[in-house]
Amino acid sequence: MRQDTTARLLIMCPDQPGIVAAVSNFFYHHGANITALDQHSTDPEGGKFFMRLEFQTPHLNVTCGVLSQAFAQTIAKRYHMQWQLSAATKLKKVALLVSKHDHALLELLWRFSRGELLADITQVISNHQDLEEAVRSFNIPYHYIPVTAQTKKEAEAQLLAVLGEDTDLLVLARYMQILSGDVVAHFPNKIINIHHSFLPAFVGANPYQQAYDEGVKLIGATAHYITKKLDVGPIIEQSVVRVTHRDDVDDLKEKGRDIEKNVLARAVKWHLEDRILIDGNKTVVFNT
Repeated sequence: MRQDTTARLLIMCPDQPGIVAAVSNFFYHHGANITALDQHSTDPEGGKFFMRLEFQTPHLNVTCGVLSQAFAQTIAKRYHMQWQLSAATKLKKVALLVSKHDHALLELLWRFSRGELLADITQVISNHQDLEEAVRSFNIPYHYIPVTAQTKKEAEAQLLAVLGEDTDLLVLARYMQILSGDVVAHFPNKIINIHHSFLPAFVGANPYQQAYDEGVKLIGATAHYITKKLDVGPIIEQSVVRVTHRDDVDDLKEKGRDIEKNVLARAVKWHLEDRILIDGNKTVVFNT
């Protein structure tokens, strides 16, 4: 679909008959052509309803602003919807946070450079200087903000100042610092982390060592939204790879890096394309 004419609608509301018909008729009467529609209900009686809809805008009989206002009054209010309507041309402003491990970061930058991730990557922020040259080769600004236990509060104040008020998404591409509740509160449901284990197993530090010690036969990675509680935010995507008794911790880390970068890239792509609805500590991901 042409990116310059596509708009998207996300809906979450109590389920009841008539929602799909009401939404479809609304867009039909305003000249929009629906080109994709996904829906899910948690229960046929009294459940929660989720919908993602894409439509084309060239023949709208009103502006997008007027369309949004009309939808709020005639549809959203009637069905008690939480909803979001956005144009695909309005690229989200994304900041990437990283420490020393480069695999997840470089995967995102590579996909961005090839047009596979449609976003405005505004900057990379790190508590180390190791990756500055690699990042600048993509013509993306690099900010070095060192963090120690003694300077964490000042460092986070500097981080928020650099991010400003218009950052739409933070991606922790192996950023080995725990963000405080104050930082998380600035970006509710807008911080994606890649955790190098198949959560909820092996939370916290050194998950590959934990996995090796337990003798597991599968290791994995988890992309999830950050909340104030460590490693328990809504999960977006996960993947696993098989390991054997012949693999040591370094082997597990090597295999894990490939999972991590791809899981994170998928999660970021789905967020940028408005494919994710958050329901408490769960997500509904319309990814096909």
